[in-house]
Amino acid sequence: MKTTSNPSESKWKKLAERPMIKQRKLMDTVEKMFYDIHRKGDKAVLGYSRKFDFAAQETLAVGQEIIDQAAELVPERLKQAIALAAKNIETFHRAQQEEARKVETAPGVVCWREARPIERVGIYVPGGTAPLFSTVLMLAIPAKIAGCSEIVLCTPPNEKGEIHPAILYAAQMTGVTRVFAVGGIQAIGAMTFGTESIPKVDKIFGPGNQYVMAAKRSAQFYGVAIDMPAGPSEVLVIADPTCNPAFVAADLLSQAEHGPDSQVILLSNSKQVIKQVNKEIDLQLPNLPRQEVAAKALKNSKAILFQDLDECVAFSNFYAPEHLILATENPVLVSRDVMNVGSVFLGNWSCESAGDYASGTNHTLPTSGYAKAYSGVSLDSFIKKITFQQLSEEGILRIGNAIEIMAETEQLDAHKNAVTLRLGAATARHLTSVGGTAYEDNTGRNPENSATTAPESSTETETINPETDTETAQPNEEL
Repeated sequence: MKTTSNPSESKWKKLAERPMIKQRKLMDTVEKMFYDIHRKGDKAVLGYSRKFDFAAQETLAVGQEIIDQAAELVPERLKQAIALAAKNIETFHRAQQEEARKVETAPGVVCWREARPIERVGIYVPGGTAPLFSTVLMLAIPAKIAGCSEIVLCTPPNEKGEIHPAILYAAQMTGVTRVFAVGGIQAIGAMTFGTESIPKVDKIFGPGNQYVMAAKRSAQFYGVAIDMPAGPSEVLVIADPTCNPAFVAADLLSQAEHGPDSQVILLSNSKQVIKQVNKEIDLQLPNLPRQEVAAKALKNSKAILFQDLDECVAFSNFYAPEHLILATENPVLVSRDVMNVGSVFLGNWSCESAGDYASGTNHTLPTSGYAKAYSGVSLDSFIKKITFQQLSEEGILRIGNAIEIMAETEQLDAHKNAVTLRLGAATARHLTSVGGTAYEDNTGRNPENSATTAPESSTETETINPETDTETAQPNEEL
């Protein structure tokens, strides 16, 4: 890796650049293929799949018989490893479930949120030379926990028209409902528009190369949500003299082998550490089956020497990596200043590979600097948080006058009128029932200038069960 020493902040932008295909050409390709898929459906998708993946492909759907047979082709050791990873992923994501809580924001005004699953989700699983069956676990498991009713999986076939048995096995064990042998832009386009075979989905998940990432971005313009921009893999390692250079080199190579457009960055406050890590890379690289791929990625990668760890963290926040490894003496302390990253690995024993497979965290993470604004996939990615509010007569009397004033100021008279009618009805009912007294609202409104006041607002929260709580089940009943 090329080494840069103590660069000024003015040079950080150049150092943080990722290897990118020209965006205009890339988006033109996506739009052309999307146009064909929208008009021609399966015919266009099959045409592109034959061109890019399997020349003799006749169908897109993977039959249940093929999926069932895949289990017999997966070694028992791998099945056990998948089971362990699945258990940890489920444990971590199930812990993200939240109970609904209702809050009385003012007397007679009760608000709460409830989670609802996204009904039909599409998951993209990279295949080809590196069939990422682990991505099936990372996406299908939280989708099932969330309650998504349909999980559509697309993954490219190899040059023989086959899908790796581990992908099909993982799909079956995690509850994927439909599997299609299609990848790249054509897979994203099919899930965006829907074809005769592949259903249109509500949201698309999954990592991919720059073509897949560009296609996912375009899908949003056609009404389909995406998890995040998740493109070529990247890792940034901050290492001080307490690191193990062999471990650091192995971590850098573990991301470099993903693809030639992957990028790995080493930051250190020690020139000696950088020299030792580079030496270890030279020793380990020849032993990798994917050494040619990793070597190409290393050409896009760099080592940077800074004065201290504070500068290293500052550059990392500027770069916003997908993965950050803190191979330092006090990684927890250093991590307190970390702001922009997909996932963090603390200390010499926390290899990035653990997060890729079996620690339990999700490996579908923002890349290309999008960690400045996006989070990685979580249970929340598969649900919508719906807000509820229920007002009683007392509630509308309490906040109604404030609503009227605000709506009138914004010149939205119909908004004001919706409140004014209710205030009149509520005031009349109250005057009739209590013999001419009324509540004074929080703006001082009292139709009869009565001294009668409502109870003080409670700030306590209460846990509710949407399945059994009668107040939630009967939204028209007064609280």
